[in-house]
Amino acid sequence: MIFWEIAKRNIRLHFLRSTLAMLGIVIGVVAIASMGILGNSLVATVSDSLSSVGDSVIVFPYAGGGGGFGGGGGSSENMKITDQQFQQIKRAVAPSVAIPVLSTSERMKVGVGGDDIVASVYGVDPKYLPDLNFELSAGSLNNANSGCLVGSAFAKDNNIKVGSRISMGTDGSKGTLRVTGIIKERGMSFDISTDNAVIATQAWFENTYKTENYDEVVVKVKSGQDTADVKVVIEKQLNKRDKVVSVMDSKATLASIYETFGAVTTFVTAIGGISMVVAGVSIFNIMMMSVNERVKEIGIMRSIGTQKKEVMSMFVYEAAIIGVIGSAVGGILSLVAGYAISALMLQSTKYLFTFATAFSVFEGVGFGIVVCLACGLYPAWQAANLNPIDALRHE
Repeated sequence: MIFWEIAKRNIRLHFLRSTLAMLGIVIGVVAIASMGILGNSLVATVSDSLSSVGDSVIVFPYAGGGGGFGGGGGSSENMKITDQQFQQIKRAVAPSVAIPVLSTSERMKVGVGGDDIVASVYGVDPKYLPDLNFELSAGSLNNANSGCLVGSAFAKDNNIKVGSRISMGTDGSKGTLRVTGIIKERGMSFDISTDNAVIATQAWFENTYKTENYDEVVVKVKSGQDTADVKVVIEKQLNKRDKVVSVMDSKATLASIYETFGAVTTFVTAIGGISMVVAGVSIFNIMMMSVNERVKEIGIMRSIGTQKKEVMSMFVYEAAIIGVIGSAVGGILSLVAGYAISALMLQSTKYLFTFATAFSVFEGVGFGIVVCLACGLYPAWQAANLNPIDALRHE
């Protein structure tokens, strides 16, 4: 097609100028796509970390903000959930499972001659451990009063293996626990933050710390029940007159987190879009220069019978070539940039080759092509509508 060949010829004649225009598009596509890859990878990372806790409702004692993710440390008895309140929760949420949890922070020492360390300690009745869906990397769920589970990070940092002994309290004043299992890394969680913690039995905890009340109650919602409905039932049952408990719906919290990360992804992608707008302005200027340089050529073409739409198509083709090549190169480089950013910021590239990543790349490439075509339309229209007589007289 003659006008396609003319468009390619003009790009070759002004190779440096066209290359610089393509470079602007490449930078814009890389910025948009790589930011999209980072945002989607971030959402996927958080989703994987929290996917196992979306079926939970967490009940904390209300004390002007007492409580938080994974319990606290050493709260006083009047800031705890009583056994009577636990029984009310248990009846209200049936057939879902209500799990009472005790928690504190404690000094401890691993093995003989180990360093003193401080870590979270939880007390959980062994019969509830299967409901908490702990996955073990070694050992088994303990059922002995002197046994305990430890989190993966805690085990790694302190060189703990199944069978290791942990002296609890200063100089072992609170006894010794034997490690029966190591829990796989769970990441952030709303119920029990196990990664850097020791999980002992409820009986050991109550006997050691002389307490019978709980720091939180974790409700594992059964299939067929909605976490929002369970939350409402608990609040109606316990907060009739005064607010005595705070109830957190993990599913609603997850939705809020995803919405926030989605907004962040949109924001950083929009920032990348600014560079694409700058590239678009560059394309527009280059196309206007091309029209001004070829006014006489356009006049000759029009005088021998070339139609307006054919002249216009010649310049649109030129913009399309710049846009397609620049966007394609930018799409390829965005995968490299996305890999580097993910490895640097998330320490993982496992989410690089996913549908969301592919969509981000296609989104960047598509936006680059559309911007080029849009910025080439007005110069092409102007060229097509030049008066042939005036064009021939142009110097």
